[in-house]
Amino acid sequence: MIHLVYMSVAAQDIDDLELRAMLDKYRHYNTARGITGMLFYSNGHIAQILEGEADVVEPLYEKISSDTRHINVVKMAHKTIAQRSFAEWSMAFHPLDEAGFAQLEGFFLPSEIGQNPASLSMSDALVLNIVRDAVFGSPSSPSTDSTAAV
Repeated sequence: MIHLVYMSVAAQDIDDLELRAMLDKYRHYNTARGITGMLFYSNGHIAQILEGEADVVEPLYEKISSDTRHINVVKMAHKTIAQRSFAEWSMAFHPLDEAGFAQLEGFFLPSEIGQNPASLSMSDALVLNIVRDAVFGSPSSPSTDSTAAV
């Protein structure tokens, strides 16, 4: 099993309805293929952690990296793992209608994100923190307009 972490920028703005449709589609896709992880989206910035079998995750990353909806795709980490750190597929993004978004199960504000899973190595936890900071801003300057899911 591997995990792969990448960052990119959305080629164009994605509205709340598109994000909700993508959330539903990708959760079903990933569940059917045994892929777990986390996706962050805020203000056009995308960061994703994918976990699963290499023969499934690697082709998915290749598909993502050639997808015209992404630009500046950069692989941050790609390594073998003994166990998953994220048991459920989740997404994070900036909602246009926070009241409606709050009704989605499993979502909370970035400031409410707890500690990294204990199963992450020190280097992987560092990568995850860098990804969070790149998408949501550093902890010293918290963003109030982004939403996350774990």
